[in-house]
Amino acid sequence: MSTIYGGSIGRSLPRIVSSCSTLGSRWRVCRGLPLRPPATALWRSYASAKLDLPALDRKWREKWSSEQDGADKKGDAGSKYILPMFPYPSGYLHLGHLRVYTIADVVARFHTLQGSNVILPMGWDAFGLPAENAAIERGINPATWTKANIAKMKEQLDLMNGSWDWSRELATCDPDFYKHTQKIFLQLYEKGLAYQDEAEVNYDPVDKTVLANEQVDANGFSWRSGAKVEKRKLKQWFLRISEFRDSLLKDLEVLGRDNAWPERVLTMQKNWLGKSTGATIKFPLLAFNQTVNAAIEVFTSRPDTLFGVQYLALASTHPVVTDLAAQDPELQAFLDTLPGLPPDSKVGYMLPHVRAINPLAYHEETPEATKKSLPVYVAPYVIGDYGEGAVMGVPGHDVRDHAFWKTHHSDEPVRVVLAASEDESTTAMLNEPYIDHGVMTEHSGLFKGKSSKETGDMLIGMLEAADLAKPVDKWRLRDWLISRQRYWGTPIPIVHCGSCGTVPVPDSDLPVLLPEVDDHWAEKKTGNPLESLTDWVETSCPKCGGHARRDTDTMDTFVDSSWYYMRFIDPHNKDAPFAMDKARSLLPVDIYIGGIEHAILHLLYSRFIYKFLMSAGEGESAVDAYEPFKRLITQGMVHGKTYSDPSTGRFLKPDEVDLSDPSTPRVASTEEQAVVSYEKMSKSKYNGVDPTDVIAQHGADATRAHMLFQAPVSEILYWDGDKIVGITRWLSRVHELVTKVGRISSGSTPLEYFQQASQKFDSMSAEEFAQWDADTAIWRDVQKTIASVTASYDKVYALNTVVSDLMILTNTIATNGGAHPAIQAEAVSALVRMVAPIAPAFADECWSILKPDGGGSIFRGGALFPVVDGTEALLQPRKQTCAVQINGKLRFAAEIAKPPAGCQGEMLRHWVVGELLKTDEGKTRLSCETLAAKKVIVVKGGRLVNFVV
Repeated sequence: MSTIYGGSIGRSLPRIVSSCSTLGSRWRVCRGLPLRPPATALWRSYASAKLDLPALDRKWREKWSSEQDGADKKGDAGSKYILPMFPYPSGYLHLGHLRVYTIADVVARFHTLQGSNVILPMGWDAFGLPAENAAIERGINPATWTKANIAKMKEQLDLMNGSWDWSRELATCDPDFYKHTQKIFLQLYEKGLAYQDEAEVNYDPVDKTVLANEQVDANGFSWRSGAKVEKRKLKQWFLRISEFRDSLLKDLEVLGRDNAWPERVLTMQKNWLGKSTGATIKFPLLAFNQTVNAAIEVFTSRPDTLFGVQYLALASTHPVVTDLAAQDPELQAFLDTLPGLPPDSKVGYMLPHVRAINPLAYHEETPEATKKSLPVYVAPYVIGDYGEGAVMGVPGHDVRDHAFWKTHHSDEPVRVVLAASEDESTTAMLNEPYIDHGVMTEHSGLFKGKSSKETGDMLIGMLEAADLAKPVDKWRLRDWLISRQRYWGTPIPIVHCGSCGTVPVPDSDLPVLLPEVDDHWAEKKTGNPLESLTDWVETSCPKCGGHARRDTDTMDTFVDSSWYYMRFIDPHNKDAPFAMDKARSLLPVDIYIGGIEHAILHLLYSRFIYKFLMSAGEGESAVDAYEPFKRLITQGMVHGKTYSDPSTGRFLKPDEVDLSDPSTPRVASTEEQAVVSYEKMSKSKYNGVDPTDVIAQHGADATRAHMLFQAPVSEILYWDGDKIVGITRWLSRVHELVTKVGRISSGSTPLEYFQQASQKFDSMSAEEFAQWDADTAIWRDVQKTIASVTASYDKVYALNTVVSDLMILTNTIATNGGAHPAIQAEAVSALVRMVAPIAPAFADECWSILKPDGGGSIFRGGALFPVVDGTEALLQPRKQTCAVQINGKLRFAAEIAKPPAGCQGEMLRHWVVGELLKTDEGKTRLSCETLAAKKVIVVKGGRLVNFVV
């Protein structure tokens, strides 16, 4: 078959043709009669009615509910598991919720239309400090508070037109769930991966509980309460996540394939795991009238800087410091001031009568400066639980060490032992340290001129032979502290027996239920009521039957969230957290959606627990299947329009802003123009937006579409509800197209239509070509849009372009009203199916018009997401020769596409120039000067163009 050409986007000419041939039951290539859509009473009634999106929401939510109640539950075969991070039941949805759950539902509905059996569950992260604090404040049971919030938020979620599978619903505070959290804890305990130990812990004095390292920010404040965290020595429960550190690090490579996880998240996890390859080095101590260790071990990843050590610094918890503090009141007084200092403080306490020796001092070729004894400091910037709680201070090659040294020894030179290149080896940049690898300087003795990396290896080898060093790997990751001294959490299923020690609660006695303590809440008491609840605490030992006490700590809520996604696949299993055969068939989660703020805590803990459970507790595994989430989508935050007083900077309440002229908001009390910015939504900034109010006004579908259209998924969304009207206008245009087309009957396909029509291409009249141009303009854009929209739905991050692409397609269909009715109908059908994931109620309403016998919802009536149909080769634009003049002189001619029907004036000029620039002749012969012509004259329908320069 020869290549067929058709026109592009634009209005088609009126069609009056001369005879008629039929393709199937609905495709007609007509000659003699004008083609018009059927003017049925149904069409007139829809066309005259205003589109009421909130009413459509109510109508279709009711229909979905009835269909769901009467529908058979789907099996798990061929399932695709889409999951948003489950919410904490605070009692209200904010726009951040609306965004993440809209994204999740859109992706789920897309895959449903592609034929997948989608799992889209919803549950509640229901334990935790906020609920307990709210209960104390209100004098009610946290269970009562939490369940009421769940009920309210569930109603709000349904208003979003989501397709949640409520048959899988769970709440972590439900005994049917936390029974299995306790079982998982006991599995870890049996494998030696859950243990109790006394350790220095982070204590939140406001929430009166300990925190994991991950829950303390860089400045030493609680991530939850904001209180300054205290260090205390307590006996606590830990999970040995460090046993899985190698696979947690190695499998980041698996997650990085094909950009399955964002690079930013992978980097954050890698940094938190913090693997450092280096060596521990012994620095012998000289102590005068002091009893201390013979040497201090220091871990370093830069042994090449050993010649540049000018002091040692110890953490406040280092054993040497602890021993000396008992003998030195001044040192103890210094230690008492440390909790109030920032971690990067430059203060330090030089230990009296204690000096350290660089181990290189024992080599006769070592420079004299390196042989000198070293001062030993206690410094707050040294972390007690990383490395050995000691650092070797190298001011010439470490930023923190440099700052510390200049604070305490400003009059002493900084020793530079390596430089960027050999000719710079004698240049010491005293204002800032040189931190990269390079070439050893003259201060490195025999190693002068050698590569620093090579020198580091040689030094470790030399010191290892003298038993003064040992190559090791160190990790920043520490075991996961899960004990919480609060009530509202999963009880730890352990009893403490004076004879048997710690004893696990038998499986038959699970769950260990939280006791009722209504008086505690009614009296608004603080602290952990479990500790004083004698009837609950006092029990018998499961092993010997003697007197024992229950553990009164509850688990960190991150334990619950570390495995909840596994419970969703088997939510009604009474005997086990989940059946392993279901886990193997349904896990890992295909697409997991949530905020970047969970990049470390939740995701790291989930990876650990998943690896443990899927490997049946056998230890580490680097198998791909032992990662819980195939793809991770991190959505950006939602910021709201915020008004502030330019004089004071104070945020303004809504009633303090004069919006009589929305383009120039003013401070109501002073009439000054208010400062407008977009800030993270919060009560203190008075910029919060209740999504249920927006939905009530504009409908859920328009709100969802606007939410997606405003910004790419990964970027901050600057919420502007005033612009939703643009979305509602677009949906109204789609609805008008649907009502114009009316009911669609089955018959031949567009491919068959274009194949048969193309056989008459050579004999078409001008009128027939006009119809052909309109047909091909629509169907070419349909095919392009299907490809683009499908790719955007698959990528997820590009969902904003789905809306814009569909708006363009809507315009194409509307402006080519002269196209064959069946082509219009097929195009509208494809448009509605592509809109459906974003605007499900609206799409179902449209589908009920197009397919009144289609079985109800587009998602249950056998409709599939459209696919490209192979017509592209038939739909190439028709060509014409365009002669190009410059100042009236012919320069060249080129073959360009024929302009769309109705393309005139300025539009025609832009069209012709654009098409010329697509040709080889135009690219090479149209200079910038020509394109900047004073006038461009186009005549003969684009067959001649003159550039007047």
